[in-house]
Parts: sequence; C-alpha cells; structure tokens
Amino acid sequence: MPEITRQRMGLFLRFICELLMDKPDGLPAKDILDLIPKSIPLNEFESGYYPSNPNTPRYQKLIRFGTIDLVKAGWLVKNKGRWFITEEGKLAYNKFTDPEKFYKEAARLYHEWRKSRPHEDEIDITEAEESPKAAVTVEEAEELAWVQIQEYLQNMPPYDFQELVADLLRAMDYHVAWVAPPGKDRGIDIIAYTDPLGANVPRIKVQVKRRDQPTNVEGLRSFMSVLGTDDLGLFVASGGFTSDAKEEARTQERRKITLIDLEDLFDLWVEHYPKLTQEATQRLPLKPIYFLAPSE
Repeated sequence: MPEITRQRMGLFLRFICELLMDKPDGLPAKDILDLIPKSIPLNEFESGYYPSNPNTPRYQKLIRFGTIDLVKAGWLVKNKGRWFITEEGKLAYNKFTDPEKFYKEAARLYHEWRKSRPHEDEIDITEAEESPKAAVTVEEAEELAWVQIQEYLQNMPPYDFQELVADLLRAMDYHVAWVAPPGKDRGIDIIAYTDPLGANVPRIKVQVKRRDQPTNVEGLRSFMSVLGTDDLGLFVASGGFTSDAKEEARTQERRKITLIDLEDLFDLWVEHYPKLTQEATQRLPLKPIYFLAPSE
C-alpha cells in the first residue's frame, strides 16, 4: 500500500507552521492547502484521489489527518475553518528543524494524550489510505458550513444586517429603544438599555458595519467619540478589526467598548437562538446536523 513517510508529513506540517508564524489571525484552511502544491511539488500518490472522494486531492486528506497530531500537541488551533499556530507551536517549529523529528515529537505528544483513553485504538498516519474520510469528515463539514454562513452574512443588505444585530440584543434580554432607519446614521445604529425604561446604566450604543474590510483604529475612534461617560459602546463589524483597533479597545480606561466580529456574532446568535423570535430566525436560519464526533 502506498504510504506517506513521517519525513514527508513533517515537511508539509512545518510548511503550514511557517505560513502561520506571522499570522496572528490565522489563515483559512482552504488557502493553506491550496498553497502547498505551489511550494512543495507533489508526487503521483499525493496528487491522486481516493475512490470514495474524487473531488478532493489525496494530499489534502493526508495533511488534514496529520494536523490532528499538531492540534493534540497544542501546536495548532482550528476554529471555523481557520488554522492558528500557538506559541508552543512556534517553539516546536524552531526547536525541531528536521521535518521527521518535528512530526515524531507531535506524534509523541499525541500518543501521550491518547494514553488517558486506553479504550480507543491508536491510529497511525499510514492508515490514512484506509480511513481518511472518518478522520476529517467533521472538520470539513464545519469548514463548509462556516464558509456558507460567512458568505450569507457578508452579502446581507446592510440594513438587514443591522436588524439582525438588534434581534440578537433583544434575545439577550436587552431593550432596544431605537434602530436607525436607512440612510446616514451619524455614528450610531442602535440604542438599547438594560431595563424597559432606560433608567439604569449603562446605555448601549451600537455601531454596525457590514463590509469586507476590517475596521481600522480611526473608524473605532470616530465611534468612541460619541460615547458618553455612562455609555457602553458595542461595535459590530462583519469584516473584523485591525490589530491597532483591537489594541485601542483593550487599552481604554474611561470608555467602555466591546468589539464583535463575524465569528463572535455567529456564536452569540447560536447561543441565544432559542430566544429569538420566529421573524428573527428567518434572518439567519440555522439547522443542526449531527455527526459522529471524533474523540476529544
């Protein structure tokens, strides 16, 4: 049976770590996998296809399988289709420069993790030919689901996206007093309170930006300029925020500001989904689908 060696797998995994070294926000798994054959020539086995999955090159299945070791070793984090290298992963990349030793150390840490689960059969990378689908089905399904949700939200009309945020605040038991009508908003899109009469502080002022580009520090400062002493600022941006904007929000001492990107918004939507009105759920309708989850 054709196999992928530990040296070869280590080469792929170190390349992934190298890509992520200077990417604090990670990279989409699809982009990483697409870059691999452009930098590392694939052999015939790696560029081939499994009979059960003729649409995905074998190397992608093999590498997804191999990254399980990195995740269990604490060197790689996966979240909604994005991969992030951890500080431990950076240290390991610099310490184990030989690809085979790099992969062997990740595998060793993985097997240490598995020792607490003696009832589970150990799986070696050479078994990927026989069980690639079982190893990565959930991961690929989660990635595909997130890509679809992300595209849906990013293509939503701006005013509908604003109403979605207002619906979420209501489901979180805030009292939405005002939602800006279509047109110029003067920096505020939603005003909400913690009680029906607005008698208690803080007053919540919300700005909503539905755009692809991340909000920069100038955009954040412009919003903060309309916040009063007793206001809580909530900035929702589908494109996320630049590192400077995040730092600005973290270091505020007088103004209270919370940043919510698309992933945060989705997680809150899922958490409070049972409390959404029927009309609200139609803005972003979700349906759970159950898979046999891999061992945690």
